[in-house]
Amino acid sequence: MLFLTLILTLVFACAPSIVWLLFFLREDTCPEPKRLILYTFGAGAFVSLFVLVIQYIFQQSVLGLGGNVLVMIAGLALIEELFKFFSARWAVEHDRAFDEPIDAMIYMIVAALGFATIENLFVLGNSFSIVSTESLSVVGTTLLLRFIGATLLHTVSSALVGFYWAKGKLLQKKTRYILFGIFLGTLVHGIFNYLIEYFQDKNLLVYPSMFLVFILFFIFIDFEKLKDMWKNRRREKSA
Repeated sequence: MLFLTLILTLVFACAPSIVWLLFFLREDTCPEPKRLILYTFGAGAFVSLFVLVIQYIFQQSVLGLGGNVLVMIAGLALIEELFKFFSARWAVEHDRAFDEPIDAMIYMIVAALGFATIENLFVLGNSFSIVSTESLSVVGTTLLLRFIGATLLHTVSSALVGFYWAKGKLLQKKTRYILFGIFLGTLVHGIFNYLIEYFQDKNLLVYPSMFLVFILFFIFIDFEKLKDMWKNRRREKSA
């Protein structure tokens, strides 16, 4: 029974990330190598373990200084966005398959989903102690909330970072654009976390999800922008 519980927890934890991964991979007209997708996913999952420790130390430090809520929210979001970016960059920066601007958004999303999977694993591990009708109901509800909540949050915030990473590479201003992308990703991440804190007691968690859907609309626009920028760049080189 314990083995079955562990397997089901792992499968359910991966489910939201796999669905979003398959959804966003369709945006890339030149599919990325599966080995690099898996490697980047694993890199995102791996750094999440370090983030848990660093966030704990940060939380204790902030609490020791009075526990300002906004500082806490912004700091925790920044730590996650930085580590997701560095995991993706470390995984793909020097790989020959990393050859188009849109790849930056794709690999940032992949790393973010690896990161989110470990989070889901910890969350579901607390809810899924034994296989039963009641526990499956709790897990199903938790999965739905994670799918349109935290997992989507990691996806869209990292996609924003990926967009500016790609734009920086195209315009030869990589550092400036990366820093702005991390700032923007952190801002979106922080706003979502604040909305969760504000609305959870009112049972109005639909509002944080609506915020993410709103940001998702701009992510699709960013994908199209990169495709157009790359087409124009290739046209200029061939002219």
